[in-house]
Amino acid sequence: MSPKLRYFGFLAIASAILLSGFYLSRRTSITALSIDRSPTRPGSIHEPIAKPAEESIDHPAQRHPIEDLVEAADRDFSSQLSKETLDLKSAAAAYREKRGRHPPPSFDKWFEFAKSHKAVIVEDFWDQIYDDINPLWALPPNQMRRDARGHDQVIHIRSGNVTSEGDLPRVVAWCDLVRTIESYLPDMDIAVNSMGEPRLTVPWEEMNEYIRKEQAARKMPPLSEVISGFSDVARDADDATPEVINWNTSDSPARKVEVMTNFSGAPVMDLKYMDAHSYKGYVSNYTLSTSICHQPDLQGLHGALIEPVSIKTSTRLFPLFSESKLATNNELLLPAPIYWGNDPWFVAASEPGDPWGEKENRVIWRGPASGGENKFNNWRGFHRHRFVAMTNATQVRRAESWEESPLNWVRPPNNYSLNALNCNYLGDWLEKSADTGFVDLWCSPTQPEGQCNYTGDWFKTVPEIKMTDQYHNKLLVDIDGNSFSERYRAFLMSNSLPIKATLFREWHDSRLTAWKHFVPMDNRYVDLYGIMEYFLGYHNTSCDDSNLDAMAPHDNVAREIAVNGQEWARKVLRREDMQVYTLRLLLEYARVVDDRREMLGFVGDLAFSM
Repeated sequence: MSPKLRYFGFLAIASAILLSGFYLSRRTSITALSIDRSPTRPGSIHEPIAKPAEESIDHPAQRHPIEDLVEAADRDFSSQLSKETLDLKSAAAAYREKRGRHPPPSFDKWFEFAKSHKAVIVEDFWDQIYDDINPLWALPPNQMRRDARGHDQVIHIRSGNVTSEGDLPRVVAWCDLVRTIESYLPDMDIAVNSMGEPRLTVPWEEMNEYIRKEQAARKMPPLSEVISGFSDVARDADDATPEVINWNTSDSPARKVEVMTNFSGAPVMDLKYMDAHSYKGYVSNYTLSTSICHQPDLQGLHGALIEPVSIKTSTRLFPLFSESKLATNNELLLPAPIYWGNDPWFVAASEPGDPWGEKENRVIWRGPASGGENKFNNWRGFHRHRFVAMTNATQVRRAESWEESPLNWVRPPNNYSLNALNCNYLGDWLEKSADTGFVDLWCSPTQPEGQCNYTGDWFKTVPEIKMTDQYHNKLLVDIDGNSFSERYRAFLMSNSLPIKATLFREWHDSRLTAWKHFVPMDNRYVDLYGIMEYFLGYHNTSCDDSNLDAMAPHDNVAREIAVNGQEWARKVLRREDMQVYTLRLLLEYARVVDDRREMLGFVGDLAFSM
């Protein structure tokens, strides 16, 4: 990749590093430690760092940090669930309190649809919609309609019927989803990102100004002035010339930052960047852990940041729908097509699964060496390569015996107090506690039979394991591929325990609580051994260090989180929940692109109560 393209590939990082104060100070929490569900600033993203994690937890001496995190997650989830709304009046009131506007037209129909599909309705669950859509209130509606209509992949809704331009798999799947709710929607044009990687990276100065304008424009007009119906988009001239979207890389990014250009050596990790989102070495603020804003070292530790598979990006904001994005991207998130579809490789288990006591006491992971375009001079920092190397017993044994330095991973610091590490039996322990490997070494250029001449000395391919067979193991690690991991929903719906590390945001994030429904992991993976040792345990009678105490397995804790996650996912991550989320998102979208948007709203609950 040319320096110019690589520079643009890091534009998100450049903006994020400089603007970390903006993003980190304006988020309210979805942390496993202290969830602040109060009304947030327009366009905000929910993730505070104002209070150190240690101040939020009562932690008696000798308690493992994970115990504190699990207890805090229980409290926070209970607090969130206590705000469930069961009737239209309460739901509309919660909307006005949190959003500062009347709900959009047809909110009553949305609520009826949600209730009829047995959806759990907590206003916090829709936070991602408003993080995504609020900046669009600063753009002219007619401009947004032109931009959407002129995009190369568009879903059209006219008179309750869905059509599309383009037959790419993501577009087809999203059309299928929208058709299930088309009768509730006004006419609109929906521009969609047909690629896996995000495409919008708007300079911070512009986003900050959009958010300021949106905040200033918030109001709730008097009932007598509220308009309850959407405008007819047919009045837009069909032959209007769409504004050209420049998808080329930018020669003039908003900021100049130092960007890594040499990835040939061992990756460099700076563990001090974990402090903002961690408690004693373990992730305490999952949402913050997914942000690159305060973690500049991640630009050399994740394939999507080192060399993404594709770079086709705009620096101008317009309404574009996508399946996932980095914290610094600006798309509107829809449920991923892979979640809506029935691909047997990624479908959730329909059967209860093995009883917990019959599962293997180990971590399982399979996948290709994806994550970006790995090449002979950049692959060492790729996140999947790092993960497989540090869970390979042979490589770890060589590092323990000083036969060779760790290839692309680091020994965890002493504060983790790992018995297996301190006894120099980490490799032996991983031999029985981890089953990980690449099913294809994915090289650039491609080589036959899944092999790779520049990584073959360190990695060998292993047989694939079907998703349903992976559920025979207790711990399921889920890490990013080229973008988000498509297996996450299925893992949550299984009765095994997902361990999740990602840089990508998805539609469902606001309704999942780390340490209650899954185990979060830092994107450096330095906490992986500690997570494994806590849940699986470690004891070695041959260790000659009498000061070390054996770590008993916390099997019941692992089982409880796995069961909690499965039960909750089957309540809030169903196909019906995707319909409910998408319907609300598109009603908000229809309003923000309407010329009369300031006066549009639902006030039927208020009029009825007068």
